[in-house]
Amino acid sequence: MAKKVLVIDDNNELRENTAEILELAGYITLAAENGKRGVELAIKEKPALIVCDIMMPELDGYGVLHLLRKNQDTQHIPFIFLTAKTERSDFRKGMEMGADDYVTKPFDDIELLNAIEVRLKKAEVLDQQYAPSAQGLREFIKDVKDTGLIKHISDQYDTEQYHKKQVLYAEGKRPRFLYYLLSGKVKIFKTHEDGKEYITDLLSAGDFIGYTALIEDQNYSDNASVLEDAEILQIPREDFLGMVYNDINIAAKFIHIVTQNVKEKEERLLNLAYSSLRKRVAKALVDINAKFYAENTGKPLEISRDDIAQYVGTATESLIRTLSDFKEEKLIEIKSGKIIIINMDKLKNLLY
Repeated sequence: MAKKVLVIDDNNELRENTAEILELAGYITLAAENGKRGVELAIKEKPALIVCDIMMPELDGYGVLHLLRKNQDTQHIPFIFLTAKTERSDFRKGMEMGADDYVTKPFDDIELLNAIEVRLKKAEVLDQQYAPSAQGLREFIKDVKDTGLIKHISDQYDTEQYHKKQVLYAEGKRPRFLYYLLSGKVKIFKTHEDGKEYITDLLSAGDFIGYTALIEDQNYSDNASVLEDAEILQIPREDFLGMVYNDINIAAKFIHIVTQNVKEKEERLLNLAYSSLRKRVAKALVDINAKFYAENTGKPLEISRDDIAQYVGTATESLIRTLSDFKEEKLIEIKSGKIIIINMDKLKNLLY
């Protein structure tokens, strides 16, 4: 079934041309000549996606987005800005308000259609219900990969056979996998100073294992051992973190599957994943500086924003926002586009 796309633009020629492109691509197109009319149409028609100009009289694109995000019926509609403005402040403002993407004018047909297709695919993934199981997880990962939003992840993972008393992971070790128990039983336990162990959890088929240490980026604080011969699916740490840190909506959906719909765990893990972004960026800058300059400050870091974002495990725009905050807090300087650390001690010891 053809999807509805709403185009909001006060420029008649551009609005009509954009609508024509979308109609030729098979979309049902709605058009609004100003922001106020666009909000009215969005609430009435509930399109699958909105393409909106920023600079408009009466009600600009930011105002449109603000009103639609406040409305329960329209708050989740994918929203793409059309803009001739390329200043970072405008990009940052739109993303912070909840825009899904930008297409800069002048644009070609393919660029616009690709942006729309990706956002519609993502919306479908987030709307779909996935079973809290290995099959549900496989389907989710495949669908996320197909959107193109998260690359370099596999939708095929190794299944390993574990025997009774075999150790899955040990306290103090770095996590390497998210585990999914296909069959068998596993115990989670801690060891007392006197050598006695006490079991903190018993897991059976259908349970995910080891995700808290992955998100906290800490060594395991407990042990996992097989109680009964088990078949276990292993998802590499990099793939797990790629889904958690790349997009807040995908993270929420993924954690919802992994935690078996336990609300307390979902909220705690999402909080861990996102409240620590500042600390993760700070640590990355300190690490990169140490690798390049043996911790001496004052020299520009010879590394791109994209590379830092990949090192941290976050989206580039999220990194840019955090770097901007660090600059305002006089932790770093940015000269000729390059980062210079000016307060290493404070960067190392961020409280949050």
